[in-house]
Amino acid sequence: MGSSGYRGLGDRFGRPRFRGPRLNAGWLVSTWLALASVAGAGERPNILLILADNWRWPHASVLGDPLARTPAFDRVAREGVLFTHAFNPVPSCSPTRSCILTGKAAHQLGSRANLWSDFPRDTPVVTELLRQAGYETGYSGKGWGPGNHQVSGWAENPVGRKYIGFGDFATRRDRSKPFFFWLGNTDTATRGGLLPHFDQARTWIDPRQVAVPPELPDCEEVRKDLINYYGGVAKMDAEAADAIETLRSSGLLENTVVIYTSDNGWQMPRGLANCYDSGSRVPLAVRWGACLEGGRKVEPFVNIGDIGPTILELAGVEIPAEMTMRSFVGLLKGEGQVPDRDAVFIERERHANVRQGNLSYPVRAVRTANFLYLRNYRPLRWPAGDPDVFFVHERPFGDVDTTLVKDYLLAHRDDPAQAERFSLIFGKRPAEEFYDLRVDPEQLDNVAQEPKYAAELERHRKRLEAWMRATDDPRLDPNDDRWDRYEYYGQPSKSRN
Repeated sequence: MGSSGYRGLGDRFGRPRFRGPRLNAGWLVSTWLALASVAGAGERPNILLILADNWRWPHASVLGDPLARTPAFDRVAREGVLFTHAFNPVPSCSPTRSCILTGKAAHQLGSRANLWSDFPRDTPVVTELLRQAGYETGYSGKGWGPGNHQVSGWAENPVGRKYIGFGDFATRRDRSKPFFFWLGNTDTATRGGLLPHFDQARTWIDPRQVAVPPELPDCEEVRKDLINYYGGVAKMDAEAADAIETLRSSGLLENTVVIYTSDNGWQMPRGLANCYDSGSRVPLAVRWGACLEGGRKVEPFVNIGDIGPTILELAGVEIPAEMTMRSFVGLLKGEGQVPDRDAVFIERERHANVRQGNLSYPVRAVRTANFLYLRNYRPLRWPAGDPDVFFVHERPFGDVDTTLVKDYLLAHRDDPAQAERFSLIFGKRPAEEFYDLRVDPEQLDNVAQEPKYAAELERHRKRLEAWMRATDDPRLDPNDDRWDRYEYYGQPSKSRN
C-alpha cells in the first residue's frame, strides 16, 4: 500500500499502522517617514499570498506525499524556501486569518479569537498599512472570515476589495503601484459530506493506495473522503499555478514574493478545531526570484500569524510595536540563527456554536521538536461539541464537520472495534495532554501521567505559562470566560430555521 507521509505506531487499533485601527496622525507620519528611505514603488516587491482552507502537512509532493498533485507548491519550494515546521496560531479559519491581518496572538484579539466573530477596528491591520504605504490590495475567494466585518464598520472585507480571481485583479489593478493580493482558495474544504472532487481524483488514485491515518477507521467511506480531499488539493494547486503563470507572463514573477500556505489543518475528525498536528501543522513555502536562495529548507518553527509582520517588513513598512507575532524575513534570507524559534504556541477558544450556552472549548498548547503539550481549560465540556444536535450542525459533536468518516463513526459508535477511535475523537479529554513525538508522531498516546515524563512535562508547562504571561493572556485568570459571551454570527442549521 502507498504512503502519504504517515508513520505507524504499531497496532493499538488491531491493524498495521503507518509510520512514515484606527490610526492617528502621528502613526501615519511615522509610517510615511519610514517609507521615505525605501526604494520607489516600482522597486518594492509585489506580494501574493496563496492561502488554502484546511490543507494539512505533509500533503504536497515535495513533502513526500505521492498522491498529492502540487506542482505549483513544489515549484515555489524548489525555487524558494520550504519551511518544515509551520503551524497555525489557531486551528480555525477566521481566528488564524485575524492573526495574519493583525500580527497578534488570538487571545489578544478579543472576539476575533472565535470563529464567526466581528472584526473591531481597534488595532493596526496589515492590509490598511500596506494601502497607506502605496500598495494596492485585493483578494479572491475567502478573505477574512467566516464572520461579520460589516457590524464593525468595515465597508469591505478587512483584506480589501474582492475580485473574481487573481487574473481579474491583474487586469484591473493600478500598474503604478506595487500590490498585495490574497488568493483565498477553498477547494480543500469539505462541504457537508459531498464529494465534489472525488470523480476526477479517482482517475489517478487507486483507493488501495490511500494511507489511512491510524485514528480513522480503514473503510470505504474514509478512503472516499481522502480521495476527494486529494482532488481538492490538486484543484487548489491548479489555481495557484494559474496565478504564478499570470505573474510570469506579465513579467512580474521575479519581483513578487509568493507565499503559499494554509489557514489550518484538514477537516477530517481530530483535524480542524484541534491543536494536534492534524489541525495545526501546515505546508509553507516562499519564493522571491533571485532574492532568495532556491531549494533551501528552514527547520526553525514559524507561526502562520508571523506572515503579517513578515509582509510589512518585505514591503518596507514599519511593524507596529503592538504586533506580537514576529517577521521571519531573516529566516527567508538565511541570516544565521534566529533565537526562540524552537517552539510554536497554538490556542483555540470557541469554534462553532455547538455547546449549550454557546460555550467555548479553550485550549493552549506549545509544540516543540519532540513534544506537544496541551492545557484544556474546561475539561468537563465536550471538546467536539455537545453529543446532541445544537444550532449549527444537523449531527451531534458539531465541532467535527460533516464528512463520510464522521457519519461512519457515529453509525458505529457502539462497535467495540471503533470504541477507542470514537473516544479519541469525540470523548472528553483530561486537563493536560502530553505527547512524545519521537515515538508517537500522530499524538495518540497521552503520557502526561507517566512519571518518566514529569520533568519534561513541567518544562513545557512553564514555557507555555511564560508565553501566556508575556502576551497578557486572559486565560491566566481561571474564571475568565469572556469568549463564551462574544456574539456568534453564524447561522443555524437548515433544520432549525
